[in-house]
Amino acid sequence: MRKGFLTFAAVGLLATGSMAACGDNGGSDQAGGSNDKKPKIGVILPDSKSSARWEGADRKYLEEAFKAAGVDYTIQNAQGDKSAFSTIADGMLTSGVTALMIVNLDSGTGKAVLEKAKSQGVATIDYDRLTLGGSAQYYVSFDNEAVGKLQGEGLSKCLTDKGAQKPVVAYLNGSATDNNATLFKNGYDSVLKPKFDSGDYVKGPDQAVPDWDNAQAGVIFEQMLTQQKGKINGVLAANDGLGNAAISVLKKNQLNGKVPVTGQDATVQGLQNILAGDQCMTVYKAVKKEADAAAELAIALAKGEKKDTGQTVKDPEGNRDVPSVLLEPKAIYKDSVKDVVADGYVTKDELCGGAFAKLCADAGVS
Repeated sequence: MRKGFLTFAAVGLLATGSMAACGDNGGSDQAGGSNDKKPKIGVILPDSKSSARWEGADRKYLEEAFKAAGVDYTIQNAQGDKSAFSTIADGMLTSGVTALMIVNLDSGTGKAVLEKAKSQGVATIDYDRLTLGGSAQYYVSFDNEAVGKLQGEGLSKCLTDKGAQKPVVAYLNGSATDNNATLFKNGYDSVLKPKFDSGDYVKGPDQAVPDWDNAQAGVIFEQMLTQQKGKINGVLAANDGLGNAAISVLKKNQLNGKVPVTGQDATVQGLQNILAGDQCMTVYKAVKKEADAAAELAIALAKGEKKDTGQTVKDPEGNRDVPSVLLEPKAIYKDSVKDVVADGYVTKDELCGGAFAKLCADAGVS
């Protein structure tokens, strides 16, 4: 298995010299996990519908890290339900977790959970999504504007490869309540807006997909295509699920493979769409590195310790600098699908069954 796939690996960059937390239990500098309580970590994942990564990758890698460290833990999934998210958090706090890691469904719900944990002296981590106005001690994610920039550059490359002239580009953005979706859009706008402004590209429909819901994305994109009388030449889809929703509509109109579609998460489905020629690229985020970095911080916090990440991210709503670990994403095209397999994120067996066996062989997947 290839190692060192990303140029910035978070694990090991965290300062190894930890220090015991100080301050009162309600203070924002509280590390949590007081010495008289057994360390226990709670993790709340957001759903299993918007992306296969949450249950297929994040849960697995977090469990592996916690088991290797010998700490008690519980991982639950809110399944997109804000009320369930809050109920799960309450249950974890009641059960005595000493550190809580969340992937918020929106900043409002996340902020309330973080505040409740803080009031009980429980340390917190924002995982993958920053909770705007929140109080988490750490934020662990990828450089999400860089993700969006790779998507914009990818779509531009694929349009150029097809010789597109003044292409109409549609946006299928992520959920308006997800700060990551805003960052992704900032990234791809930085690449595509100058092309719209110059007249090289034509700005088409631009719409957020509520809750990253793939079924809604299909309906929205079908409406876009109808509105444009079939004249959409490129689709900036914010992740593989939204991209597949667009591809399904394009297939019904015999346009798949003719209209470049982007993605994100390097899911099996997204990679298969790339191998088939229906999706032009995805963005690979090495979730194991993200999970390992977050687990390292959570384990320290659960034991009442702190670590230095060496960098911060600005929370514009809370007007504070949040200690952070940000990892580097990678663009994946047909000729680099093999890299995702080599890195161990998906297996050849998962990716190359049936009709995809020859496509995998042609793409050098081994």
